[in-house]
Amino acid sequence: AGTAYATHGINTIPFFTYYSMFGLQRVGDLVWAAADMSCKGFLVGATAGRTTLAGEGLQHQDGNSHVLAYPIPNLVAYDPAFAYELAVIIRDGIYRMYEKRENVFYYITIMNENYPQPNMPDVPNIKEGILKGMYKFKQSDLKNAKASANLLGSGTILNEAIKAAEILEKDYKVATNVWSVTSYKNLHLDAQETERWNMLHPDQELKVPYIAQVTKDENGIFVSASDYVQFLSDAIAKWLPSKLHSLGTFGFGRSEGRSSLRDFFEVDAKHIVYATLYSLMKEGKIKIDVVKKAQKDLGINPDKPNPAKS
Repeated sequence: AGTAYATHGINTIPFFTYYSMFGLQRVGDLVWAAADMSCKGFLVGATAGRTTLAGEGLQHQDGNSHVLAYPIPNLVAYDPAFAYELAVIIRDGIYRMYEKRENVFYYITIMNENYPQPNMPDVPNIKEGILKGMYKFKQSDLKNAKASANLLGSGTILNEAIKAAEILEKDYKVATNVWSVTSYKNLHLDAQETERWNMLHPDQELKVPYIAQVTKDENGIFVSASDYVQFLSDAIAKWLPSKLHSLGTFGFGRSEGRSSLRDFFEVDAKHIVYATLYSLMKEGKIKIDVVKKAQKDLGINPDKPNPAKS
């Protein structure tokens, strides 16, 4: 179906939906073959995320498919959190593949977790941000805060970032913006392409990567949290205005419920709050006493085994 436009002269718009762990990891050669044949359509990794598919252990819990999507040149990868993001991405995919006839196909992760779906926020250029990989979902309205932070969330873990922002503002008076990152790959490739252009055109005005454009005026620290291994978000760190603290799900899956899994992998709201406070302490914005008290209040066990090794 993906090559019907070439082999039969008929456009089809195939959607192949499957357990995300059984896609790029298990049939990666076939995905590369699809790329080589200029297939079009949507690969939809369902039940996606290391902590979102509860109770099925390491065989099914996907924390790496977006990393495996990175090297496939014409595979556009997204990890949306909300239905409006998904709608924007699919509409643009149809436009790019079948109207513009670009040589690309799509990998989109979706989850099996039920949670409230908000309306699209009234944010300037939000559709552009969704497609390019990142937009500010919530601007802090906390006034006269002594510290500020930016939380990057993607997929279902964006909900944990939203909860963490509420705790940080209410209990710790940290002005906290929340960003939805729909595609780390798009952000990285745009920045990489921009740097390459700048290198090859040293006599011309420097271009600025999209991620640097949208974050250049942010003064706070950055903390990312996703349902995938940490180096997915680490790939964009060098283009942020301050150091990035990445939270992710490196390690074996577990047969447990979502809340326990997110606590185990340290990507739930309380761990995002703690990582934010720790990062602020390192920047000299808050005192160590605040961090030590938060560790106790949040129930963070300092001697908990490292999920990457346990």
